[in-house]
Amino acid sequence: MKKVAFVSDVHANLEALQAVLAKLGDMSIYCLGDIVGYGASPNEVIALLRSRGVTSVLGNHDYAVITGSTSDFNARAAISAKWTARVISAESEEYLKSLPQELSFDVEGSRIYLTHGSPLDHLWEYVDPGTHSELFDFYLKRLSARLIALGHTHVPYVWKGENGTVLNPGSVGQPRDGDNRSSYVVATFENGEVEVQEKRTSYDIRGAAEKIREAGLPEEHASRLFVGM
Repeated sequence: MKKVAFVSDVHANLEALQAVLAKLGDMSIYCLGDIVGYGASPNEVIALLRSRGVTSVLGNHDYAVITGSTSDFNARAAISAKWTARVISAESEEYLKSLPQELSFDVEGSRIYLTHGSPLDHLWEYVDPGTHSELFDFYLKRLSARLIALGHTHVPYVWKGENGTVLNPGSVGQPRDGDNRSSYVVATFENGEVEVQEKRTSYDIRGAAEKIREAGLPEEHASRLFVGM
């Protein structure tokens, strides 16, 4: 038996990431991208993920920071990406540049596939059961995977079908499902079966919001943390 944690969309929210990591002990952790953007602690978040040995894929906000391409963002997201590009260290930038857009590996004999958006559009496509459930078995068969973990939407879900499981752990740093607590998932692998538990934890929202305001980033990035939207 092996337990594995999936997190996503940390968005430079150090306080949220610290709270989640405190719950996970020495468990193996995989991040589904968007490490930076919106929040005010990009270097600290990257350093913490690296020190904890978290394996991550690239998200669209990470991509925008390292390429300068913000044409697909709204004005507030673009401001944050450009600010992040100015303040991240050379070491942090190199780390983001090293991230793959997809990963595939085995846990206890089960093939796992990770990407930020979708298996067909790694950075930008939003996937949720309401729009994509008919494709989930197609994804699982195409990738020969028992579990697919996706990010990007900031809304958690777990979908189970006869060919496997598709999940989204929601967002650590900026939840958008009406619950302001950090969201993540713990999966247990045993004898070819996968059991998934959706988890939430509270964190110092006020502290994270104050850092955003002090950095001069858009107010919405701070205020939305309190309502989880």
